[in-house]
Amino acid sequence: MSKRDYYEILEISRTSSSEEIKKAYRKKAMQYHPDRNPGDQEAEAKFKEINEAYDVLKDEQKKAAYDRFGHDAFQNGGAGNGFGGGFGAGGFSDIFDMFGDMMGMNRGGNSRKRSGADIQIQTEIQLTEAFTGIKKKVKYKTKKPCQSCDGSGSTDKTNGNKTCPTCHGSGKIRAQQGFFLVERPCNTCHGTGQVISNPCKKCHGTGLENQDKELEIDIPAGIEDGTRIRISREGEAGSNGNPPGDLYVYVSVLPHDLFHREGANIFCRIPIRITQAALGTELEVPIIDGGRSKVKIPAGTQTGKQFRLRGKGFSVLRSSSRGDMYIEVKVEIPQHLTKRQKELLEEFEAEAQNKENEGNPETTSFFKKVKDFFEGKS
Repeated sequence: MSKRDYYEILEISRTSSSEEIKKAYRKKAMQYHPDRNPGDQEAEAKFKEINEAYDVLKDEQKKAAYDRFGHDAFQNGGAGNGFGGGFGAGGFSDIFDMFGDMMGMNRGGNSRKRSGADIQIQTEIQLTEAFTGIKKKVKYKTKKPCQSCDGSGSTDKTNGNKTCPTCHGSGKIRAQQGFFLVERPCNTCHGTGQVISNPCKKCHGTGLENQDKELEIDIPAGIEDGTRIRISREGEAGSNGNPPGDLYVYVSVLPHDLFHREGANIFCRIPIRITQAALGTELEVPIIDGGRSKVKIPAGTQTGKQFRLRGKGFSVLRSSSRGDMYIEVKVEIPQHLTKRQKELLEEFEAEAQNKENEGNPETTSFFKKVKDFFEGKS
């Protein structure tokens, strides 16, 4: 079955920006996350497909290789083994090495060891947890060496592996292609050089069995939404005693009711009364670490005015610097006034109109200018 186009999977165009790619990935990953679709194998398969597509398209070099060669760029070495830069100056030996790497062989002629499969999962954390950092337990399905056959794949644990009759243990076969003699992994033993006799009934000769695993991982302070964390050798176990693959954890940071993050900076909108905005005041505002900080609001402050608190933002990964926090004020207009409040506001309006009629340019309001306009005075 052919692989779907990565752009089609994320429902984006080839000209999409990195931010658009990230946004599309998060939307799709949240939709098909296994935790939100328990027991749905189709959703689980789509989730893996989405992560695979994002892993390539979010990386500029991988994306460039994919745009040029498609899925072939990542098959058995692909573009990373010489397509991008031509054959170089080594002549025929470079060409042979390129084909050898593509077929999974090294220069020494032995079949390359195959580690276990990598695993990709997703976990969600709160914005406050991204600020402080957290130790997070993640659960995922993996494979471990079969206990019945000790990972050998055969019921005969000590002598279950036999030399492959096709390649005679080399793990490779040779084929003529035009002017070149090309080596490929053996189709019978898949490059291992051995075949299993009397396959284990529990694992059917794979040497592996399913396992539910729980692992505690460190999520550093300042981590951003969509960041991928690699945990070495916590993926699926390798067959025939080969090393396990890696675990990749994609971190989704959930939105917060009060705080909004942009890079290392934090933004917070605080409502104030019209009297506080007009007369000035001092407020205690919440900080993302759970504390509070005082902010002086000068008289005449307008809606949208921002005040900066230096060093109160997020930590910058792999750096000692910190972002800032910005407090944005929103002047609230009261909807339900008492009789006394109405009287006071009416007095205020009457006095304001008197000052406008006096012609003082400093107190002429916007409404007075509008009135003059419609009366043809300006």
